[in-house]
Amino acid sequence: MTDLVLQALSELLPFEVRRGELDRGGRALRWVEAGYGHPAVVFEAGLGEPGSLAFAAVMRATAARTRLIAYDRAGLGTSDPVSKLTLDVQIDDLAAVAAQAGEGPCVLAGHSWGGLLVLLTAARHPELIAGLVLIDPADEIYWAGLPQEIHRESTDQAALFLRLHAEGMLHETIRSSFLPYVESLTDSDRLREQLLQAYVSCYAKLSQVAMLQGETSLFMESVSLISQIREAAPLPDVPAVVLSATTGTTPQIRAKWTEVHADLAASLPRATHTVLADTHHAINEVRPSAIADAIVQVLAELKPGRLRRAVRWPPHLRRCAARPVPMSSAADRRLSVSGL
Repeated sequence: MTDLVLQALSELLPFEVRRGELDRGGRALRWVEAGYGHPAVVFEAGLGEPGSLAFAAVMRATAARTRLIAYDRAGLGTSDPVSKLTLDVQIDDLAAVAAQAGEGPCVLAGHSWGGLLVLLTAARHPELIAGLVLIDPADEIYWAGLPQEIHRESTDQAALFLRLHAEGMLHETIRSSFLPYVESLTDSDRLREQLLQAYVSCYAKLSQVAMLQGETSLFMESVSLISQIREAAPLPDVPAVVLSATTGTTPQIRAKWTEVHADLAASLPRATHTVLADTHHAINEVRPSAIADAIVQVLAELKPGRLRRAVRWPPHLRRCAARPVPMSSAADRRLSVSGL
């Protein structure tokens, strides 16, 4: 079968793009990678989104610096589905990619739901972490406190995708949703078509589409477990950057979400918090240069072969009161498949 993702990225990016694969008990996790060197940067995408495509613009800007690995979580993009989706599976998969594909302590860069998975993986496996780039990361307590109508909007979106897939019409939604991003990547009509076909291929199977619903449900069901991991495990004392968007929801909700990010950055001894003006949640699409700058900043602070002590989650991040975290609006995100 033609690897449309690798083919499109090989055309788009001005350097060698390679395919990688890791056996996870009979199912394959797959990724694309580029560049060389250590520490590697492992990218974790937002909810329901294929990581191998989500960070194309960021990879183009940073491949000269080190080795970059953009992988698809189980069931997404080119990776095989898992028989039972759990939070532990997603954390363990990311840790396995970092340990085996990354060949040692890595910089983990996660967007939205992927940002939260990065934090949980860092808490459980601090020995694997050289640095962190957290891109508008989701927050479980904040999410749990959202009004129920926003939760319903998320589940309705997933159900809509399943219905469109059953009717053979989902490819039209995928193409229109990702067209603005694809247009920002290249002026070539031929290459734009290749990239759109690659995106369509990542949502062609029922198992791929079902992951949007599966990950949405997983987030809703895992609030308690996520909080337990935060309370029980230390965070690594490593260079970190937290990026916050500024648009896509009401100013009040956005301000509270950004406050959570500020608290997170303040809890890490070597973290900086950057608020990106006039930028919506899909920072990987609209401000890839900001992510590239954050990666370069973290890499510049690293000393090869040396990791610092672990630090505890501070009390204000071990919280009980609900503080809602938003998903981006449909108009702002275009496709809320990566709204978390």
